[in-house]
Amino acid sequence: MSIEPLIYSLSGFLMKLSDDAYDIKKNIRIAVLAGIFCSLLIGYLTVTTADAACIFVSILIGTLLSMKIDSLNHIIALLLFILIIFYIGIPSIGIFTLLFCSVAAFLDEIGNDNKWIQNKKNIKKFFTYRFTLKTMVMIFVILGFFQNIFPILKISDIQYFQFQTFIYFILFDLFYEIAGLKFNTIYNGINSFFRIIRRID
Repeated sequence: MSIEPLIYSLSGFLMKLSDDAYDIKKNIRIAVLAGIFCSLLIGYLTVTTADAACIFVSILIGTLLSMKIDSLNHIIALLLFILIIFYIGIPSIGIFTLLFCSVAAFLDEIGNDNKWIQNKKNIKKFFTYRFTLKTMVMIFVILGFFQNIFPILKISDIQYFQFQTFIYFILFDLFYEIAGLKFNTIYNGINSFFRIIRRID
């Protein structure tokens, strides 16, 4: 049984936990720890599967271009992720697919914070849940489906995604949202755990 669904889910959960621990509670320790574990999991996916490599490298490019790497937990997670992919290496990915996904990730990031978009209810939801990249991933899944039926459609430097990759990416985002919705409960539980550990020590 593949562990990819679990790793995608945990990665999304830890990413949101890290963001909110820093942004809402100003707890650098929890933010950094969650960011490190998230980076390790995403790093594992990136060096083991071409689909994950393309998606997460495009997210990295999108966040860098939108200047969203702006806190200690982000910087440490970024450096660890780069170290992993440079030390181990990543599978071969399609340059054009990476380009389109990077643009989509960038649009998601800037759209999420755009004041004009925040006043447009329907558009706001699209960017709040970062549907640009999801749509792009789905497009390359659909193109891959037709390419399997009609091999003549295969184009050099275009990478087609497997259908399960889209499902895994949805799991990543779903658990990202769950961590945000249940953040206070999760945060209080983690704090209680650390208090118990300190008492034992």
